[in-house]
Amino acid sequence: MKEKIQQDIEALRKELHQHNHNYYVLNQPVISDYDFDQKMHRLIELEKQHPELADANSPSQRVGSDLNKEFEHVKHTYPMLSLGNTYSEEEIQDFYTRVSKQLVDEAFEIVCELKYDGTAIGLIYENGQLLKGITRGDGVQGDDVTANVKTIKSIPLQLSGTYPERFEIRGEIFLPHEGFARLNTIREENGETPFANPRNAASGSLKMQKSSEVAKRPLDCYLYYMLGENLPSTYHTQNLEQARSWGFKIPEHIKLCKSIEEVFSFINYWDEERHNLPFDIDGIVLKVNDLKQQRSLGFTAKSPRWAISYKFKAEQGYTKLESVTYQVGRTGAVTPVANLDAVFLAGTTVKRASLHNSDIISSLDLHLGDMVYVEKGGEIIPKIVGVDDTVRKKDAEVVVFLKTCPECGSELIRIEGEAAHYCPNADGCPPQLKGRIEHFIARKGMNIDGIGTETIELLFANKMINDVSDLYHLHPMQLSTLDRMGDKSVNNILEGLEASKQVNFARVLFALGIRYVGETVAKKLSSAFKNIDALMQASQEQLIEVDEIGERIANSVIEYFSNEKNIQLVKRLKEIGLQFELSEEEQSSHSDKLEGSSFVVSGSFASFSRDELKSLIEKNGGKNLSGVSSKTSYLVAGDKIGPSKLAKAEKLGVKIISEHDFKALIDME
Repeated sequence: MKEKIQQDIEALRKELHQHNHNYYVLNQPVISDYDFDQKMHRLIELEKQHPELADANSPSQRVGSDLNKEFEHVKHTYPMLSLGNTYSEEEIQDFYTRVSKQLVDEAFEIVCELKYDGTAIGLIYENGQLLKGITRGDGVQGDDVTANVKTIKSIPLQLSGTYPERFEIRGEIFLPHEGFARLNTIREENGETPFANPRNAASGSLKMQKSSEVAKRPLDCYLYYMLGENLPSTYHTQNLEQARSWGFKIPEHIKLCKSIEEVFSFINYWDEERHNLPFDIDGIVLKVNDLKQQRSLGFTAKSPRWAISYKFKAEQGYTKLESVTYQVGRTGAVTPVANLDAVFLAGTTVKRASLHNSDIISSLDLHLGDMVYVEKGGEIIPKIVGVDDTVRKKDAEVVVFLKTCPECGSELIRIEGEAAHYCPNADGCPPQLKGRIEHFIARKGMNIDGIGTETIELLFANKMINDVSDLYHLHPMQLSTLDRMGDKSVNNILEGLEASKQVNFARVLFALGIRYVGETVAKKLSSAFKNIDALMQASQEQLIEVDEIGERIANSVIEYFSNEKNIQLVKRLKEIGLQFELSEEEQSSHSDKLEGSSFVVSGSFASFSRDELKSLIEKNGGKNLSGVSSKTSYLVAGDKIGPSKLAKAEKLGVKIISEHDFKALIDME
């Protein structure tokens, strides 16, 4: 019996370690929070019953870590512990009763707040200025992500009013629904895998190495707890109101409750109303309002005794899996989709659910005809989270991921380190061919009026086009034979195609659909290489020298132009008259005055914004760096320059120049 218990404990530890890694390091959780917490609860109970099997490295003894080796690790002044999770009213009642008993029948108030589904952050302010932004990490230390935090517009860099000399305020960084949808649209346009949910997207964004990229993501932040030696009040709610007056974004949906009935009323209201919020929440947080009472209640090893979170169980549907179909995207990624008996879930009728990839299918052990549990959580498309195998038919067919492309029959490949399978037949797989044409005509690409997805489908079905160059050879008589295509529609298409010949080089490059070459990367490459011929001949080393171009993008560009069909496509588009080099006007604003020099820009400037200054550096042949190193030629120092960058530049002997000095370098004085 003891041997069996030991095996159970070790199996749970191994599984939870892996789930911790999936969640905090890879940002790719494969089970729900509820399932994770239930497994953790089971492990804790077994370890309590059998202390002789204790292990200091058990997942029950630590908080999952999101530490990243590429960021500086900073020790928290106050441990950043996680809250205990509850899932029932009985557990909330137990918490309330424990607090009452520990406070020896003192009167107390409970503050109820929404539990935001994002990534935790601690912000340290000194003399009214943001000093550091630190992730939760392992609760004892976290990653210094200050540069990235500063890009979030709802986080103040300078406070107003009267505030303590030094304090910390904690909160949650998240992505609103609208921004998340926009971000995924851009990722799909760039040939990247969309984020599974806003929480993963927020966490991944905060850990990006380039703050300039973080700035492009519509992150937001609510602040909900203050720590320090000289806080304005001994009550949590009053501190938050003071923080609001200093410029912090403090949540509006907070309720001060004087009874357990008021707590339950708040929970029940938001269990329904959360679906109408413009962002995700996954529960309610309860905190004792009086800070002196908080100190009296104290902490366990992992969480405060004065606070707890009630987690909503994601709304689930129970329905039948009818079939699994597969979609092929523009980049060849093959995505499995579960087709279900219709079920009403979170306000909508659900007929399909995402299965993401072959690993998810295997972990679920799916069979056709299975009764499955479906959740809508933070997903754009609902997902299957479990299978009721107790009602499975004995002869049910196992769902096995395809080995060949469902559209063209090519054998699928799986790139090492990626979860998705790909169809390698880029030149002959219909969805890939149509997807590239749709990408080409899109507003951010060639922006061709009069042509939409339906028109592309018609043209392709009638064998009038096979690649983007065929669009420019369409004849009015051909177009007029298509359904619902009158003279006006034909003229709009032809005029749109002719107008697209004036679209600049950067947008043409983006429109080609090279994997990982989005709008910004296309601008960087067109500016650095000036014309398509130079770009086609560029080596990996030359590509990586361009600001914000890493090995992944460089290799993708090289791979694209190593394909003879792509070279011939560019040749045809050149002959048609598309712009494959910078215009004279664009080139006249470029020079090689800063060729071979690299710059770090810090502080604020009188004549330029920092982005304008960086743009001038690139236009004059220089390279922007995100941080000071031995490879930095110049630190352009403005007002309120970061002291750490200044000190590092002085230590390394990097030349420090002013805005005036920079103007002289490019002959602007």
